Amino acid sequence: MKLITWNIQWCKGCDGRVAPRRIVDDARAMGDFDVLCLQEVAANFPGLDGSSGEDQFRELAELLPGFEPVAGIAVDLPDGKGGRRRFGNLVLSRLPVLRVLRHQLPWLPAGAKAGMPRMLLEAVVRAPLGDIRVMTTHLEYYSAAHRAAQVAAIRAVHAQSCSHARRDAKRDNQGAGSEDRDSPFQWSSHPASAVLTGDFNYKPDDDLHQRMQDPVDNEGPRLIDSWVVANPGIAHDHTLGLYDRKQWPASYTSDFIYVTEDLAGQVRRVAVDLQTQSSDHQPVLIELG
Repeated sequence: MKLITWNIQWCKGCDGRVAPRRIVDDARAMGDFDVLCLQEVAANFPGLDGSSGEDQFRELAELLPGFEPVAGIAVDLPDGKGGRRRFGNLVLSRLPVLRVLRHQLPWLPAGAKAGMPRMLLEAVVRAPLGDIRVMTTHLEYYSAAHRAAQVAAIRAVHAQSCSHARRDAKRDNQGAGSEDRDSPFQWSSHPASAVLTGDFNYKPDDDLHQRMQDPVDNEGPRLIDSWVVANPGIAHDHTLGLYDRKQWPASYTSDFIYVTEDLAGQVRRVAVDLQTQSSDHQPVLIELG
């Protein structure tokens, strides 16, 4: 299983051009991915620099036929013309997608500058390794207290999922949920094994990076930084500001892929594309198997 995560800055490259096709082409050049996790996807926001208000959720999905799109809308506003403006995350998977959950993260009135709503998008995919929860998110930038609350919420979601997985392991799955077939109560896989991706807006030495990896309260598998697993002793490649010096005076790492510790032995490779300039962020790839 190959997965790429990328904050695409509404498909705006360092040249100022908004180009969804370029995002897909660069991701494909990086690897023959099974799952693509994107952050900062926009629809009907013509005020964003370089955008004409295109529906990027739709356009990106159309550029990847055979992939199932799963949208996670964090910002949902009226456009004053009877339509909606939407901004958030997108998972595209050519692996079968089972249960999808959308978790709104805490949005605190904290910090000198108002942030925007954030969410955690979760999709269970049926991979050759087994069923895996793929999660992607984009945390608050302006407020450390806000980010801390969001990290706590993500850890709570993970702990809850581990509890569901333990409960499911105790039940007889042969015919499980058959009485609820075709109803909202229908049973579906909810594994403890997970991959958590995104732009976390903190650095590797931030306390929140370690907090995300702390043991979970209910003894489920903890989340660990896959870069450290795949590249022991090597500092994280930078994922933000390599080429966009207008926004970022110095480059650093803010994009991570965490895996549950039961998947650590399956991590073959974690790499950053250090060449593309199709966003202010660099895409990160993980290969499991």
